[in-house]
Amino acid sequence: MDRRKFLQLGGAGLGIGMLPLSGHVVAENQLTFSGIDTAVKKELADTALNTATKMGATYADVRIGRYLNQYVVTREMKVQNVVNTESIGMGVRVIAKGTWGFAATNDMTVDGIARATAKAVATAKANAKYQGEPVQLAAQKGYGEVSWRTPLQKNAMEIPLAEKVDLLMTVNEAALEAGANFINSMLYLVNEQKYFASTDGSYIDQDVHRLWAPFTVTAVDKETGGFRTRDGLGQPVGRGFEYLDGRAEDKVKSQTVLYRDSYDMVEDARLAAEQAREKLTAKSVQPGKYDLVLDPSHLWLTIHESVGHPLELDRVLGYEANFAGTSFATIDKWRSGKFKYGSDKVNLFADKIQPGSLGAVGYDDEGVKTRNWDLVKEGILVNYQAIRDQVHMLDQKESHGCCYADSWSSVQFQRMPNVSLLPGTDELSVKEMIKDVEKGIYIIGDGSFSIDQQRYNFQFGGQLFYEIENGEITGMLEDVAYQSNTQEFWNSCSQICDKRDYRLGGSFFDGKGQPSQVSAVSHGSATARFDNVNVINTKRKLG
Repeated sequence: MDRRKFLQLGGAGLGIGMLPLSGHVVAENQLTFSGIDTAVKKELADTALNTATKMGATYADVRIGRYLNQYVVTREMKVQNVVNTESIGMGVRVIAKGTWGFAATNDMTVDGIARATAKAVATAKANAKYQGEPVQLAAQKGYGEVSWRTPLQKNAMEIPLAEKVDLLMTVNEAALEAGANFINSMLYLVNEQKYFASTDGSYIDQDVHRLWAPFTVTAVDKETGGFRTRDGLGQPVGRGFEYLDGRAEDKVKSQTVLYRDSYDMVEDARLAAEQAREKLTAKSVQPGKYDLVLDPSHLWLTIHESVGHPLELDRVLGYEANFAGTSFATIDKWRSGKFKYGSDKVNLFADKIQPGSLGAVGYDDEGVKTRNWDLVKEGILVNYQAIRDQVHMLDQKESHGCCYADSWSSVQFQRMPNVSLLPGTDELSVKEMIKDVEKGIYIIGDGSFSIDQQRYNFQFGGQLFYEIENGEITGMLEDVAYQSNTQEFWNSCSQICDKRDYRLGGSFFDGKGQPSQVSAVSHGSATARFDNVNVINTKRKLG
């Protein structure tokens, strides 16, 4: 790595001002230091639990967290910014007089923990007179002292910064040599070291790792001034640095190269440059009705917005409306047992356990062991996403295990788990699916979108669009977006490829709540077909 490639830290680094940074800036080697000893964390946790109980709390949980982030941001052959952060502290949540109370501190001493806990109890008691009815917390067994760690081969925090920069420089060089005029590339690395303890009897130590390596390539037509972009097709993952090994067995050959459990970033950048330049002269789509063949690299976002968010129970009940509105999928629809969310091909499930997914953990932030559960079964809405103080509203007795806080200083609340579409049971490849399409569009990659405040009417774009005529791909299209509503769209699903094509996409920075918190969540699917969907031309102007 050539040090002269660096721009001054703290300068106008691309996107850094918009990133959810927390904690204080630290040296690179601080990211690999050992955290607080487990025995010390248990002692501090017991201080909080004992203090809360003595002060009259009927329940208490404590989260001791060390949160590490590294962001590396480049443009062309320059490093624009490198940021390493660390945040350490404790959050304690209690129920006293039937009401929640919460407090947090970065004073990691016995006295500091006790003071914060006393504040949480006092807050709960003060709020009790405004509580309409007491908190109903689903029963949860204690697990004793247990641990969980993201399965990984290479801890990304232990990879030298020089190696990371060299990778991004190689990526950028490959794109520029292949015809790109500009490229931005980044590495986002997260390590959450979380210790949870509760009066239920759990002491849970978890070490969670996530990684994302996005880029955007731009190609410019210097004669017209027009330009086109293509984003990378790698996905954010709950894996180590081995994800960037780009193994041959993980490559899926389509109109471009797609990726399963590892990612060849250099190869994708080269292809992105070629495709961005091809987009400059691609045919503009003719508006109308088309059958859509949607790749998992695209479909994950449609799942996220039209299934994941509207089936969050707090959103359904109107308790949460920030960022994503409320939900059309009201309780009466679920209670009917007949609400057709989609066709009988559509089986959507939630989980926090898929290997390599962003949502994968052993236990959620309420000490609930994670699992999977059905949301839509053969097209029928059968469940929501709910946590310990919500499931009684569904006449259920066990939390779904999807509670999360993005920091020790944030109170945990219901967050979207992984939400995915089951692959089809009949053997079906993408090529065989396309062969039966007379007039359609094959869409790869996610793009811009909009959706209304009930998560119902929507519009989605993408990265790459290919016209299908009489079972054959005839060429690239541009200016494509499709419009539909959630129920109409999912009921138009007529085919889903089998499990051989199943892949994960996801969101590394999913926002919810006020004050805002971010979480990371994956969405899996195989390529799926949706019939007779309205497609618009995004370049056309009225008048």
